Amino acid sequence: MNMESEIDRVFALQQAHQWHLRTSTAEQRKDRLRRFREVLVKYEEEIRNALASDLGRPAEEPMPFELAVTLEDIDEAIEHLDEWMKPVPVQTSAPVGQAYMIYEPRGVVLVFGSWNFPISLLLTPMVPMIAAGNCVIAKPNELTPASSAVAAKIIREAFDEREVAVFEGGVDVANALLERPFDHIFLTGSPAVGKIVMAAAARHLASVTLELGGKCPAILDDSANFDTAVSEIGMGRMTNNGQTCLCVDYVALPESLRDPFVEALGNQWRDSFYDGETFMADRNSRMVNSRNFSRVKGYIDDAVARGARVAFGGNCDEENLTIEPTILLDTPLDALVMQEEIFGPVLPIVTYRDVSEVYTFIRKSGKPLGMNIFSERRDFIEDVLRNTSSGGVSVNGWARNWPESHLPFGGVNTSGTGRYHSIHGFRELSHERAVFEVI
Repeated sequence: MNMESEIDRVFALQQAHQWHLRTSTAEQRKDRLRRFREVLVKYEEEIRNALASDLGRPAEEPMPFELAVTLEDIDEAIEHLDEWMKPVPVQTSAPVGQAYMIYEPRGVVLVFGSWNFPISLLLTPMVPMIAAGNCVIAKPNELTPASSAVAAKIIREAFDEREVAVFEGGVDVANALLERPFDHIFLTGSPAVGKIVMAAAARHLASVTLELGGKCPAILDDSANFDTAVSEIGMGRMTNNGQTCLCVDYVALPESLRDPFVEALGNQWRDSFYDGETFMADRNSRMVNSRNFSRVKGYIDDAVARGARVAFGGNCDEENLTIEPTILLDTPLDALVMQEEIFGPVLPIVTYRDVSEVYTFIRKSGKPLGMNIFSERRDFIEDVLRNTSSGGVSVNGWARNWPESHLPFGGVNTSGTGRYHSIHGFRELSHERAVFEVI
């Protein structure tokens, strides 16, 4: 059976089966989540090996971060699903009736994984999809083939294909899936791919959740806790070798803080990633492939050609797909590294005399997925919040809003649409149905 026929077969199965799943009880859905959890834990070592193979990711103890994130979401859903599924009464002005909302499944949902966190960004969104009673077809990312294979194995072992199915492959598979009339599509990826998915969804009037990215800034003022800012931003640039949608893409700070900040950040990275003067590439992930290596190296070269100065790192090893942690100073705002999301271990640092200069740049750059503010002044924090827009904000820490399960996570406009995490994910993957009963 060819790919198109197989997609048609599975899609037809799920379209029919969705009407059975929508009547499932909380306990039945929790049983599916428990089975999912059981299989995930079984494949912990294979997940670890796949991430090392695809991304050069160092061994993580006691378990890979990507697995831990998914397990936490499963546990939270199991604990609270009975409550989430209850009808929500609403006040009514009519004396002869009662009004309430019920959360019903969207139907058949398509989820696209991302290569930077190829396990968690495919499997974690599946948790609210299953909790909400949907059928799911998953498409792992082809740029991380070992992780794609493990994810597919997990899905096939944990689920009946009428409930959750998986299709591996490249762009041809993705395009074939997008031709089908899914009820909802969930993508983690770039704004460019987000536009393709949104256009495809529009052909079938499907709803979408798009988790994209953007140029996430860190903004400091002179009241910031300096050591905290250095530590958090250093981690916020280098997590997964900078290949994270919430990574700090540039730092904006007063001129008086620039040189001490560069020195302190360089010392932190030297302690973390170097043995003396030797860069130890095995202490972090590598670039995912040669295309992305060349892209990020090109950003450095372009910035230097335009007058920027490399204040730390800057060395690139094409054979091993590694780029040293790099700090750029005096970078023109029209350089590629300041115009595009970097997705690599490069950090431009820009200075301001008045913070309004930063607001102007942010507004021209599109609304980012995250923003990080470092200040002890309430008026400064509130001024930044009033004058900018982003998917989320973390104050005096890097991306601290992301792991907080009680907060929704998502972007705005160019950084995405829709929300997930905890009850927010359950509601995102449900249709909120309004009911009025005459009594």
